[in-house]
Formats: sequence, C-alpha cells, structure tokens
Amino acid sequence: MRSKVKETVKKGSWVEIYNIILKPEDRAQNIPDDTKRVPLEMRVKGFLVSDGKVGEDVEILTPAKRVIKGKLSDVNPVYDHGFGAPIPELVNIGMEVKEILKTSRDKRKE
Repeated sequence: MRSKVKETVKKGSWVEIYNIILKPEDRAQNIPDDTKRVPLEMRVKGFLVSDGKVGEDVEILTPAKRVIKGKLSDVNPVYDHGFGAPIPELVNIGMEVKEILKTSRDKRKE
C-alpha cells in the first residue's frame, strides 16, 4: 500500500487499485527466473464507485468506462514513470516528419 490515508475515501475520488493476477507458482515456466519468483501484479487507476478505505476491496470506474475490482492502494495517485533520457537522434524526428509531409502535400497541390 502506498497511501497513508486512514479515513474513508469518498465515492468519485481518483484512486489506484491493486491485484495479484498470478502467484509465482502459477506463472509460466518459460519466463526468466527473476520474473518467475515474483507475482504478476495489476495496478489500475480510476474513480471510486463507492466509499472505501485503503486496503479494502473496492470497485473503480476507469477512464475507459470499465468497472474493475481490487484492493484500494492509493488515493490521488501520480504517474511517476518515465521513458528515460531523450535520445538526441530522435528529438527532432517529429518536426522533420511534419516538414516532409508538408512539402509532400505542397508538391501534390502544384
């Protein structure tokens, strides 16, 4: 559990739930050993369907309108992942592609 919230969390709050999908002994045998030793976990963010407390089983409504059950693990969770440092060779690709497409479109108009 990440959240230190002890009181009841109100319906509609932005939260994260947690579930263990597969225990280590239920995982496929053809995956790396370090992966096999840990459970396959699920964490999903969404809006609390009814009041609940951290550690309790609750339901959430995801932004995709799916209702999912799990243990309430965090309140107002943040997105704390990243994709690492920028790769210099890739930084300008978006602008370059737009320019190529614009030039191609301009040539077709001629």
